[in-house]
Amino acid sequence: MDKPLSGRRAIVTGSNSGIGLGTAEALAAAGAEVVLNSYTDRDEDHALARDVAARHGTSVRYIKADMSKPEECRALVQQAGGCDILVNNAGIQHVAKIEDFPIDKWNAIIAINLSAAFHTTAAALPGMYANGWGRVVNIASAHGLRASPFKSAYVAAKHGIVGLTKVTALEAAGKGITANAICPGYVLTPLVEAQIPDQMKTHNMDRETVIREVMLDRQPSRQFATVEEIGGTTVFLCSAAAAQITGTTISVDGGWTAE
Repeated sequence: MDKPLSGRRAIVTGSNSGIGLGTAEALAAAGAEVVLNSYTDRDEDHALARDVAARHGTSVRYIKADMSKPEECRALVQQAGGCDILVNNAGIQHVAKIEDFPIDKWNAIIAINLSAAFHTTAAALPGMYANGWGRVVNIASAHGLRASPFKSAYVAAKHGIVGLTKVTALEAAGKGITANAICPGYVLTPLVEAQIPDQMKTHNMDRETVIREVMLDRQPSRQFATVEEIGGTTVFLCSAAAAQITGTTISVDGGWTAE
């Protein structure tokens, strides 16, 4: 089928740019009705939804919700009218030694990167159970399977997302619902792109060298994953072919976690 997800409603958190937007585009292209989300409520956010809808010929809405606030996480699902597909993507990052890690940054990262997924999943599951079908896709990270220094909150949250995924899968088993985590390595998003000039200055390297030898040092392919690849993986996990894939992680990391 050209539109295998026609008739399904998908919510993608943190989806006005980067991996979230790429995933939303892929779901829309597969025919799903899509709800975009971020913490802002600007004209351009709603314009983005209209643009995605026009490109793919499906319904696309934008709903503001701050993923650091449990009540807004749950309200997002309610305002959307429930969902068949939930993609928990929203996330932030901060880098510091454990002893220097700001408490407010720790709390924010755990709230947005981990707790938000719990709250949206809790709000979405009853409707999925009632319909006998659902897909929960959590965007974790290679850091959900491996650690790096100075990223205590992020690594803890992403490991937590992997655990939450497994529990969700077990509780929903046999009810037509699957839950899986995608673990990307470095993905070329606007946020990562913005880091490249600073890395070039810091290491006194040209663009290609800093990408290959610094940013992708742990990624054996020496290539970024793309938002389209993450989106395509999400669509596959929502397909009939993936009906018995649940409670697992899929690495899209150029071989990072193979070592």
